[in-house]
Amino acid sequence: MKDKSIFIKNIYYMLSYAFTILNQGGYENIATEEFDNLHNLFAAILAKGIGRQLKQGLYREYLSRTEDTAVLRGKIDMPGTIQNRLARKQALTCAYDELSENNLLNRILKTTVMLLLRHARVDAVYKTDLKKEMMFFSQVDQVDPVSIPWSSIRFERNSGAYRMLISLCQLILEGMLLTTDDGEYRLATFVDEQRMSRLYEKFILEYYVKECPQVKATASRIPWALDDGVGTLLPVMQSDITLSQGSSVLIIDAKYYARTTQEQYSVHTLHSNNLYQIFTYVKNKDAEFGKAPHTVSGLLLYARTDEAIQPDNVYQMSGNKISVRTLDLNRNFSEIAAQLNRIVQEHFQ
Repeated sequence: MKDKSIFIKNIYYMLSYAFTILNQGGYENIATEEFDNLHNLFAAILAKGIGRQLKQGLYREYLSRTEDTAVLRGKIDMPGTIQNRLARKQALTCAYDELSENNLLNRILKTTVMLLLRHARVDAVYKTDLKKEMMFFSQVDQVDPVSIPWSSIRFERNSGAYRMLISLCQLILEGMLLTTDDGEYRLATFVDEQRMSRLYEKFILEYYVKECPQVKATASRIPWALDDGVGTLLPVMQSDITLSQGSSVLIIDAKYYARTTQEQYSVHTLHSNNLYQIFTYVKNKDAEFGKAPHTVSGLLLYARTDEAIQPDNVYQMSGNKISVRTLDLNRNFSEIAAQLNRIVQEHFQ
């Protein structure tokens, strides 16, 4: 029987590598707590993070306002002022910029917290902290979660501290948010596969960046090996993790699936698209070196599941080694680290 609390604790460690701010002061207690569900883990991180932000002050930005006023403020809005004259109103319509806490970043924080406060699986101790913090958000509106333009959010110098908090809110709202028949929102019991996959990829990359300085770890693009240089309409080849040491390269595709193999007529095989993709990455990267001595290998690294059949294979394909293995996230983190370290040791002697 797998220990759920160990897996949840490892979610925190994964977040810690993905967002290094969690390794700074204020978050130490979270690393030592035992969580029986992800709702409590996320609520605890948000409570700590928002508390830290309140000490620094909520992020404010200039927002455009237009209102009718008896005195001039900002610039006169002529169409509105003319309408007031025609309606015999003794008021100017003025447009001005106001420094406000009621911006998108703070709205996302408030919306996420209010959802967690309504969820039965969040313990009272975390709700108490979040409720106290929401007193400072009285001038901040909520936002419709499905309308949040995540891809267009940009962080500036004054809002950089929000990066982890907003990313966590996205993980909660997109991954745990479902709609009920009556249009109300509720939190699902677990983060979905797609969002966990993104976290899994980022965790592995950042782990190697921090813990394995003997290799260079990047999420690099791989150029197509084109005979005539014409690559119109070709898709971008973006690796999850590329490890390199001199002329030795290991390309890792990190995969987080509910099932690590595909099954047809009771026959288990690797996910074909995954294998085609890593093979394409490896062969195009291999061609980049030309005739110079080099080694390029590929690795499909699946998050281990409860399935009886788990891939652990090595293939020699057209002069390159392609490996498939699993990473068990339900072990103590020291064992997870040992699994990742062995991959480097095996490929970069």
